[in-house]
Amino acid sequence: MGETFLLDIYPQRIQSQRMANNKARAPLTPAVLHILLALSVKERHGYGIMKQVQADSQGKVTMGPGTLYGSLGRMIKAGLIRESDKKRDPEMDDERRVYYKITSLGQYALAAELERYREVVAVAKRNTLSPNTHAYGI
Repeated sequence: MGETFLLDIYPQRIQSQRMANNKARAPLTPAVLHILLALSVKERHGYGIMKQVQADSQGKVTMGPGTLYGSLGRMIKAGLIRESDKKRDPEMDDERRVYYKITSLGQYALAAELERYREVVAVAKRNTLSPNTHAYGI
């Protein structure tokens, strides 16, 4: 069996011989999922990501700078995103802003997470669960 790695952006330990492949399949934290969703449409700077997450969640998720920039750093380290090479027009934007871009590994991780969600929803539908139904007798 391969080495065991503990990654801060994933909620569980991952055992793998091919770490990159399993990184993309591991469940994502809500913050990482929301950031990847925001970056899946276009490159964004930190404040733009925060605003997009808030818009995507209809105000239900508010990501502070500590969570955002901590997650971005770990996501860069994990290869899910990278800083963009594009330079913005300084007259249209603050030239000090760093823009982030989703990588192919990040796209794969996002697709895998969305498939997990689809599977969970399918189970709920098969079990005819509704918001007023208590799942599993809870």
